Amino acid sequence: MFPASRYSSKAHRCIRALKTVQTEHAAPQLYTTLNRRTCSSVSTPRITTHYTIHSREKDPRWEGIEMERFADEADVVIVGGGPAGLSAAIRLKQLANKHEKELRVCLVEKASQIGAHTLSGACLEPTALRELFPDWKERGAPLNTPVTEDVFSILTEKHRIPVPMLPGLPMNNHGNYIVRLGNFVRWLGEQAEELGVELYPGYAAAEDVFERGMELHAKVTLFGEGCHGHLAKQLYKQFNLRENCEPQTYAIGLKELWTIDEKKWRPGRVEHSVGWPLNRHTYGGSFLYHLNEGEPLVALGFVVGLDYTNPYLSPFREFQRWKHHPFVAPTLEGGNRIAYGARALNEGGLQSIPKLTFPGGLLIGCSPGFMNVPKIKGTHTAMKSGMLAAEAIFPKVTAESLDSETAGLHTPEYAENLKNSWVWKEMYAVRNIRPSFHNYFGLYGGMIYTGIFYWIFRGKEPWTLKHCGLDANQLKPAKDCTPIEYPKPDGKISFDLLSSVALSGTNHEGDQPPHLTLKDDGVPVNRNLAIYDGPEQRFCPAGVYEYVPLETGDGMRLQINAQNCVHCKTCDIKDPSQNINWVVPEGGGGPAYNGM
Repeated sequence: MFPASRYSSKAHRCIRALKTVQTEHAAPQLYTTLNRRTCSSVSTPRITTHYTIHSREKDPRWEGIEMERFADEADVVIVGGGPAGLSAAIRLKQLANKHEKELRVCLVEKASQIGAHTLSGACLEPTALRELFPDWKERGAPLNTPVTEDVFSILTEKHRIPVPMLPGLPMNNHGNYIVRLGNFVRWLGEQAEELGVELYPGYAAAEDVFERGMELHAKVTLFGEGCHGHLAKQLYKQFNLRENCEPQTYAIGLKELWTIDEKKWRPGRVEHSVGWPLNRHTYGGSFLYHLNEGEPLVALGFVVGLDYTNPYLSPFREFQRWKHHPFVAPTLEGGNRIAYGARALNEGGLQSIPKLTFPGGLLIGCSPGFMNVPKIKGTHTAMKSGMLAAEAIFPKVTAESLDSETAGLHTPEYAENLKNSWVWKEMYAVRNIRPSFHNYFGLYGGMIYTGIFYWIFRGKEPWTLKHCGLDANQLKPAKDCTPIEYPKPDGKISFDLLSSVALSGTNHEGDQPPHLTLKDDGVPVNRNLAIYDGPEQRFCPAGVYEYVPLETGDGMRLQINAQNCVHCKTCDIKDPSQNINWVVPEGGGGPAYNGM
C-alpha cells in the first residue's frame, strides 16, 4: 500500500500499510440473465475485477509484481483522520508530554488531505473540544458562527407549521457553533502535528493496487474510519463484536453549499424541518445553516433514513424537491451553488453499539456509532470517545513490563470508561427517540413520544425500544409500491445528479480495479432489477450504478461508474441482496470536499 521507493526514511519507518483483515469470498459463477421483461441464456457479464473477489494468483495483471511485505513498528496506530482519530492522537501525545514518555503515534487517512473526505452539516457542540483544548479560541479553532436563532418546522407541500424550540429539546442549539467541519478537522490535524503525531494522509488502510505495502505492527490500533468502515465491518465478523447488540441502522445525508443574496443572509440562524416531501412513514428531515465565514454562505442538506420501504424513492431527488418549498426557495433564489456531497450516518444509537474492544484494537467515533440522532450531532461524542480511548490505552502502551513491543493489548477499560462518561448518559437519554418512529402514525407518533418521554421525563423510561432490523431488508418489491414522479430540475434551485457530482471534486485513478465489488455478478439483474426495479440507481447519490441494455439487445446489465463514488457507503448498506461490498480504493482518491 505504500510503495517503498517514494518516501523519506522517516516516512519509511512508519505505517505504510495496515495489515488488512481479509474475508473469504466464493468463486464467481455464471447465471442465466433474467430481468423484468426478457430471459437470456447469455452468461452474466463480468463486472467485478477486484482482488478481494478474483484472486491475484489467477489475474494476469499481477504477474511479476513483488508480493513480499516489509514490516515496521509503532506504539499506536490510528486508522482515520476524522474528529475521533485526531482527538485520540492529540490526547495520547498530551499524556506522553505530561508524563515525559516517548510514544510513537501514527495516523493514516485515505483522503489526500486531512479533512478532504469530511462531510457534515455541521452544528458543533463544543463540549469535547473544551476538554481537549480549553484554550481553543486562542489556538484559532475555526468556530466562527455561534448559533443565534433556532427555527424548527413541520412542512406540508405548500405550508409550514412552526414548532417552538423549547429549552431542553434535542434540537435546541443554544451555545453551539455552525462550522464547516472539514476546516475544523484540518485544524485538529495541525494541532496533532504540532504535538508530534505522524500524520499520513493519502494512505488507505488496505492493500494497494500495484505494489504490496508494509505491515505496521503496533501495540494497539484505533479504528476511527467513520460510518460503516471498511475494516470495522470485517472486524465485526472476525471478533463477533455485534453478538449482543442490534443491527446498526443508517441514514444518508446530502449537502450543498451556496452563496446567497446578502440581504437574505442571517449569520447564526439554524433551520430544521421534518415532513414534506417525505411521507409520515419515511424518517428524515432537513437543515439550513447560515454561516459567518466572511461571505454570505449557507449550508443546506437533507437526511433520509435508509430503512425506507419504497424502492422508487431517490434521496437525491427528494433533496432537490425540498428546495422548492415556499419556505426554503426564497433563501436560495438568485444564489449560486458551489459544492455538493453525500455521506451515510449511523442512526442506531445505544442499542446498536457493538463490543468496542478486542485484542490489539478499539473502535472509536462514528465507526461503532456514537451519533446523537435527535440532535443530528456526532462530532462531540466522537471526539470524546477518542479521548477516552487514548486515556485507557496510554498506561498500557507505556508500561515498561510489556513482554513484547508489539503484542496486541486488550483494553476493556475503554468501554467501562465510556459507560461512566457523559457520552453514555447522553445516548441513553435519547435511545428511544429514533425507534419510536416505527408506529402507525410514523413521524407524528415519534414526535409525541419525544415530547412526553424525553422532554418531560428526560429519557428515564424503564424500557428500550428496538429497531426493525437491517436497512437492506426493509425494501418492498417494486410491484407492491407506487413509482414516485419527480419534477425535472430547473437548473437554478434544483439540479441533475451528474452536475452535482462534478461539484464534489471526486476523482479516482482510472486503472485501479473498481472498489465497488459484487460478491456475485449475477445478482443485480437476477434479483435487484427483477424484484426491486434496480434501487441502486436511485439510492446512490453519485450516479455510480446504471442498468443499461446488453450489447446483444436481449437483456440488461449493471454498469458501475466507480470513478463517480463519493465514498458515502450507502450502496453497501442499502443493497437489498447485500451483494455490494464497498472496499477501500487507492489512497488519495474520492471526493475533495475542501471544507464542506
